[in-house]
Amino acid sequence: MLETEIEASEGMVRLIDFMPVGDATNAIVRMVVGVSGTVRLSTKLCLRFNYGELAPWTTQKANTVEACVGPDFVVLRADVPLCVQDGDVATEFEVSEGQTKTFLLAYGMSHRGALPPFDVEQALSKTQQHWRSWINQFDDTRTQWPHVVRRSLLTLKALIHRDTGAMIAAPTTSLPEAPGGTLNWDYRYCWLRDSCFALVALLNAGFKDEACAWRDWLLRTIAGSPDHILIMYRIDGGRHLREWTVDWLQGYQYATPVRIGNAASGQKQVDVLGEVIDCLDVARRGGLRSSQHENLIESRIVEHLEKVWNTAGSGIWESRAKPRHYTYSRVMAWVALDRYIRRRASRDADLALMDKLVALKTRIHNEVYEQAWNEGLGTFTQYYGGDEPDASLLLLTLVGFLPADDPRMAATIETIGRELNENGLIRRHKRTKRGPNEGAFLACSCWMADCLHMQGRTAEARLQFERVLAVANDLGLFSEQYNVSRSALAGNFPQALTHLAVVNTALGLCGPTLQRGGG
Repeated sequence: MLETEIEASEGMVRLIDFMPVGDATNAIVRMVVGVSGTVRLSTKLCLRFNYGELAPWTTQKANTVEACVGPDFVVLRADVPLCVQDGDVATEFEVSEGQTKTFLLAYGMSHRGALPPFDVEQALSKTQQHWRSWINQFDDTRTQWPHVVRRSLLTLKALIHRDTGAMIAAPTTSLPEAPGGTLNWDYRYCWLRDSCFALVALLNAGFKDEACAWRDWLLRTIAGSPDHILIMYRIDGGRHLREWTVDWLQGYQYATPVRIGNAASGQKQVDVLGEVIDCLDVARRGGLRSSQHENLIESRIVEHLEKVWNTAGSGIWESRAKPRHYTYSRVMAWVALDRYIRRRASRDADLALMDKLVALKTRIHNEVYEQAWNEGLGTFTQYYGGDEPDASLLLLTLVGFLPADDPRMAATIETIGRELNENGLIRRHKRTKRGPNEGAFLACSCWMADCLHMQGRTAEARLQFERVLAVANDLGLFSEQYNVSRSALAGNFPQALTHLAVVNTALGLCGPTLQRGGG
């Protein structure tokens, strides 16, 4: 729900915009409330479908306008006169103190005909009660930043599909990571890589139902074929995310192309296998009841991982360059084995199999410790044989691969804090001399705070975290990145991964919490 006050010389009005909950109708309601004086306003609605390409067939009946094209049907109802001009809807009206003018915009399927009206005041009350009741489950004493956590939790809840329990990465596509560049991606899907961050945040905040729904969506989606697991899916678990471009749209601030779908869904990334097993491990430690299904899934993933653990891939940042042996991907293969072995150590297990898995786990750990380390630079690097640090390496500590005070890990944290720091925020990579440069990555900035805290540098960790909080917009929302030179949020918005990181860091800095590494 959003309230906006508009002040003019004649008086003030308040706009109350909300999406009703609990109703079959998909709708947006705008209530224009007169606060003082008498204010004259105008509004215009230009409906376009197929990503802005098609104008609908529009008809008017009194203060109701209906529009349809193909399967899509939209109805606008208002308690002020409406005027249809060239297919667009326009109106001018006055609101005096104490008056309320209401606009109801609802969407449905054209073959089902007119959408039924509903009581707007009742819907407003029900929607307020829904959100307040939900967020009041959070215990404000858990953190020194309760308002920040509540806002982030509300945002995450809004990104969760009510029917399936899936959480999308963002509700937008093609908001550029770099001004005017081509780093424009469609984030309206569900990334398995976000699953562990989501489970940790929801369970630590006390929202077990949402955590359970997300875990169950994960199990349904990946089914029983680990060799066919994708890195991302649709909210219904669908696998078809073909990427294409909307050439008739100019793009946000003229950044093109505008992309629909995401070709990264077809990438091979071994780390996602570790993400799934780590997610299920967090779920069990967080109190969610396990099932025979997940036991089978884990066994099949480990069997598959034995064959593919040393396969080159595209990495956590979904590089579209040639496949490489990325450090984080190898670490997540280790995580999969670590969680699997740890869970079955106290059970009746195949001793020969366990010995083989323990040996493989040790081999991977030693390989990463040696092959990902650049002696000349004194840091772990993004991929084997590389010469660049990468902020994803902060996760080596957060997933329990190496303690924060391990000499090589400590040196890597220092290198990232020095070389990837941009005015207090952490970039994923170093700036390049060619092509567009993305902004600082806000989730990575939170991970840095987590690492500093794990090193006992809590005062520095708090400063790092509060630097992140300082770039939120006026509603407390974050995008994926922040463009320091332009003092502007960048990338798709609002971004689930950033809000997940904010929740996890805000809670982790204030007391013991459930963590991915086993804490």
